Amino acid sequence: MATLEKIRNKAGLLVIVVGLALFAFIIGDFLNSGSTFFRQTQEKIAEVNGENISIQDYQQRIEEMTEIYQMQSGTSSLPEEYMTQIRQSVFDGMVQEIVLTEAMDKLGMTVSPEELFDMVQGENISPMLLQNQMFHNPETGAFDKTALLNFLKTIDDDNIAAYPAEQQAQLLQYRNFWLFMEKNIKLQRMEQKYSSLISKAISTNSLDAKEAYNASSINSNILYAMQSYNSIPDSAVNINKNEIEKLYNQRKDAYKQPESRVIKYIAVDIHPSQEDYDKANADIESIKEELIESQNVADLVNENSEIPYLDVFFSESALEPEMKQFATTASVGDVYGPVFENNQYTIFKLIDKTIAPDSVKISHIMLANTGNETALADSLINVLRSGGDFQAIAREYSMDQAAQNGGEVGWLTEMGALRYVNEEFKNAVFSAPLNEIRQMKSLYGTHIYKITEKTSNVIKYKVADIQMTVSPSSKTYSNIYNELNQFISRNQNMDKMDEAAKEAGYNIQTNVTVTANDQTLGSIQQSRPVIRWAFQNKKGSISEIFEANDKFVVAAVQGTIPEGYRPLSSVEPILKSELIAEKKGNKIAEDLKAKSLTSLDAYAQAMNTSVDSVKFINFNTQRIAGIGMEPRLNAMISLTEVGKVSTPVVGNNGVYVFQVYERNQDNVEYNETTQISTMDAANTYRFGYQAVQALINDADIEDNRIRFY
Repeated sequence: MATLEKIRNKAGLLVIVVGLALFAFIIGDFLNSGSTFFRQTQEKIAEVNGENISIQDYQQRIEEMTEIYQMQSGTSSLPEEYMTQIRQSVFDGMVQEIVLTEAMDKLGMTVSPEELFDMVQGENISPMLLQNQMFHNPETGAFDKTALLNFLKTIDDDNIAAYPAEQQAQLLQYRNFWLFMEKNIKLQRMEQKYSSLISKAISTNSLDAKEAYNASSINSNILYAMQSYNSIPDSAVNINKNEIEKLYNQRKDAYKQPESRVIKYIAVDIHPSQEDYDKANADIESIKEELIESQNVADLVNENSEIPYLDVFFSESALEPEMKQFATTASVGDVYGPVFENNQYTIFKLIDKTIAPDSVKISHIMLANTGNETALADSLINVLRSGGDFQAIAREYSMDQAAQNGGEVGWLTEMGALRYVNEEFKNAVFSAPLNEIRQMKSLYGTHIYKITEKTSNVIKYKVADIQMTVSPSSKTYSNIYNELNQFISRNQNMDKMDEAAKEAGYNIQTNVTVTANDQTLGSIQQSRPVIRWAFQNKKGSISEIFEANDKFVVAAVQGTIPEGYRPLSSVEPILKSELIAEKKGNKIAEDLKAKSLTSLDAYAQAMNTSVDSVKFINFNTQRIAGIGMEPRLNAMISLTEVGKVSTPVVGNNGVYVFQVYERNQDNVEYNETTQISTMDAANTYRFGYQAVQALINDADIEDNRIRFY
């Protein structure tokens, strides 16, 4: 009983202890699960209508598109401006895919596997494939379905692991390319189906068709006089605050703005010092002496030039103007330069001349290094030398991309042959007689080839080319950096930076507005990190030194502009200018009407101007020759009778009075069916695009890319 009494007395404390234990258990579980939530939040690059886009998915899409660009351009790296375009294109595509999928799901629409098959291998090939040069016949330039099917057969090979490493990489690259194409074909089909559904709700009737035909086929020739708004001072009209506010409210949607930062920044050029120029001049003179004497020109060029030595003969037409001028007038062994231009030294040396074909046309079969390719090559060569069909054998056995064209590589210069395989291949094909079956081995495999045509002999030149840009030395780089760093250390107060910058000789830009989607700070390339910094720091912050291409940049945050509408004060000058022009126009028109003038010459005299003329104006004319964009004038010209002097027309740039002296109808006969069909096709594209864009505009999009890029 005593024990029970003790428990009873301590019951309140026990409840608290148990409660705390339960709370600890619950909150611990929440924090554990919450860590996943927080991690997802940190990895979220965007959210579209509640659907997250993770940094991993976004980056994977970027890598896919980058690989496609690299494959199509033949380069291993892309400039930053290309990467910026790719990142934006991928983001736009992912947003569109989400909103389209959502809209189509609500409508019960989908893209079936059967549709996709039809767009790849059926009767309705996707426009993306029809336009891709990879699947075009090189002779006709037209889409070749056989080339597409051969490509699909090649990348579907389950035995890729048996190929050499380089071929494996190429086949995997082609597979990735195809997966990328499939995704985009499906997205394009989704857009097409949705757009088609929307556009079918809008059709052209006979009245629309006739009106559109008249608008574009009836042309007027006019005489006109114009009085510019500059002819009277702004003080001649009065604009009050209420008028500006009224116009602002009418236009308010045009002044929507994203969240922005207002910054000031200093940009300092990283340029060579005089010491750097002196050293570069001494170096290039020394290189010239070596070039004159050296027998190992290739190594000398490769060690000192920004472009590698090319052991290749070029025809005159393939040479740049400066090199052409030198090579065609020099003797073998002559040296040109050094010439200094655009911060770069240039030296040429004529290594050799020859007379030979500029190009050869090659048919080619490549067998992979599998261990038994030698026996296969010997067998195929025997068949070919006995009259076998080169194209058929190439399509069946060749691992080269030209297999889909029956092994026909086409015309190659020496440079083209060098890039196609290697120097040995280049030498072999340019020394081979016509139509003789030959073979050679390389790291890629065994090559069976024949030369089917050669161009006529021309004079060709082999030139060593040394290009050396004068760059800032590490000492110069450090000096510029340290001077700027000392300036920042002395000036940590943003408000005092302007005056201090002037005293230090730095040019400071102030009140610069940047948004999260801006990729560059003004014209400074590779300056995106500065913008990211501005969005991650508060007012008054001063940045570290950023290196942006060939500049050092230091920035300071002056303020934040929240998402919403631009304030009236920021657009007031624009609105006021527009209202002044409108009131001037009305005043000029009223003054002219009060004079009751009846002839165009009288109007011209009153306007203190002369009569001019312009022809071929119709209702659809966007810009009138010599006048510009004046939609009111366009409309009035279409409505005014021939020979009648118009009333004054208030335009964008001035007040116009005109007279139509001739009106002509195009000789194209009106065909209602054709006109309706043309307009429906145009509407399908226009309304379809607008419908998809409306989905994007109405979507709830949270864009966090500024945190990552």
